[in-house]
Amino acid sequence: MKKLLVTVGAQMPFDRLIRAVDAWAAEHPEHRVLAQVGETDHRPAHTRWTKFLMPDDFDREFDGADAIIGHAGIGTLFAAMQRGKPILVLPRESARRETRNDHQIATARAFEAYSGVIVAWTEDEVAAGLDRLLATDGSTTLGDVASGPLVERIARFVDEA
Repeated sequence: MKKLLVTVGAQMPFDRLIRAVDAWAAEHPEHRVLAQVGETDHRPAHTRWTKFLMPDDFDREFDGADAIIGHAGIGTLFAAMQRGKPILVLPRESARRETRNDHQIATARAFEAYSGVIVAWTEDEVAAGLDRLLATDGSTTLGDVASGPLVERIARFVDEA
């Protein structure tokens, strides 16, 4: 059994991700999935869920998870990599009114080359991505100080945005 934490961030719900993970969880009841869903009326049927987690609870769940699933927020990616957790991300899309612009698509492109980071570009790719996620060792870590190439890549990304 693997413990998975799904996080959509604190600003808005991300029902497309939650629905895709919930469908996968229905087919994989041997795994324990906790979803932080945000302010939404959608209620997952096959995962445990909560609207929000207090910071200490969030850290405890994050640290106790075998893998992380989330939007392609830079904070979520950094937190997973810093803790050596494999992560699957589905970028929010502005065309779907999930975010104000497509910065998460650019973030996902910048991070998908790192081992332990899996990007699902559509909700239809989430199930296969989760299967790959559970097979990865999560060897990518940032530690307390990011490597020079990563810092340079992030700086280029910020300058171009």
